[in-house]
Formats: sequence, C-alpha cells, structure tokens
Amino acid sequence: MAKTEVILIQNIVGLGGESDLVKVAAGYARNYLFPQGLAVPLTSSNKRRIEALKKRRGEREAHEFNAMTELSKSISKLIAVLQVKTGDDGKMFGAVTSGMIADQLKTQFEIVLDKRKIHLEHPIKTLGEHDIELRLHAEVAATLKLRVESTTPVAVPAESRFSGPDARDRDGAARTESRGHKRADRVREEQGAADTGAAPEKTPRPEKKSRPPRPEKGEKSAKPEKAEKAE
Repeated sequence: MAKTEVILIQNIVGLGGESDLVKVAAGYARNYLFPQGLAVPLTSSNKRRIEALKKRRGEREAHEFNAMTELSKSISKLIAVLQVKTGDDGKMFGAVTSGMIADQLKTQFEIVLDKRKIHLEHPIKTLGEHDIELRLHAEVAATLKLRVESTTPVAVPAESRFSGPDARDRDGAARTESRGHKRADRVREEQGAADTGAAPEKTPRPEKKSRPPRPEKGEKSAKPEKAEKAE
C-alpha cells in the first residue's frame, strides 16, 4: 500500500497533533484528510506553515492544560450523586459505567467530559461512595467523589413502627404530658383559690370502716347453752 507524507493541520487522536509530519496511506490522505482540511501534502510551500502550526499548537496545549487544571480543582470539591435501581435485597441491577458518570456530570454540574477520560478499574456494582479517577490531561488528573444511591424505597416492617426504642419514647412522652396536664390543673386551682382568698378545696378522704372491739384477754365469749334434754 502506497504511503505519503502529510502535515497535520489539526490534532487527530491516534495520529498526531498539528504541525506533525506523518506518513499515512495515500488513499486515506486523498479521500479523508485532505477533503476534511485535517492535513496538507508535504511540499516546499507547505513546509513554511509548520512553524505557524507549532505556535498554534503550543497555545492550544497551554490553554487545555490551564483549563483542565482549574477543572480538576473544581471536581475535587464535588460529590456526584447517581441513583440506580436495586432489588429488595439492596443489590444493584447491572453496574455503573463511565458513560453514566459522564451523563451525570453534565446533568448535575453542567460539566461536559469525554467518557474516555473517566477511568474505572472495575465496574461499580455496590451502593455507597466511590473514588473515581479522571484523566483530564496528559499531566492533569483528578478524583471525583461518586455516591451511588438506590431509588427503591426500603420497606419498614409494620411491627417496628409500634415497638422498639421509638415506641417506648413515645409512651414515656405521653405519660409525661399527662402528668404535666394534671400538675397544671392543680396549679390553676390553687391560683384561683388564692385570688378569691379561700383555701383550696381538698378532696375528702373516705372514712375508714370501724371494726368491732376485740375481746379482752381472759374473757371468753359466752357459748350458747345447750338445750335441756327432754325428761
């Protein structure tokens, strides 16, 4: 396959950056690079453009470096929250991918990031917080805090709503409130009695039942006389 040398006008991933002199297939250059304005053929007149292209490339790379450095500082302060579906046991359906994280960054923070810059060592299949490595630039990396939450509500057993510490606390609070009401009623009664100059009425105590006197020692209760026998 015939090869030809071209000068790249724009950065092409996997091939090179502007001002780079590369060899490519003649058909690729003729049918794609030249028509798209991505490269020019290597000629004496085009060689003079290399210096200008190098200057433009240096400015672009410096701008990208500064922009990614600022972005890394901002991302390190953020917590992305991603909600997923789970079963009743709390296990996720599927896994969190780099594409899902990129979409969440755009939705939640309006940060547009190529998913290829989001590096996952392994798929995320558990809820909770995770540290995600972002390779923003060849010389700039960042760590994103990702919190994975479930959209499935956790069912609370019915009996737990009426038992346990919370229920005991509610019962204790009710008893305390009842005693407070009674104490307030007594205070109001005493205050009313003080205003009228009368002593507060007291609830009369029930009279004790009198008991029959006990026989003194030595005295015996008279026994009923036996009927005389008939003669």
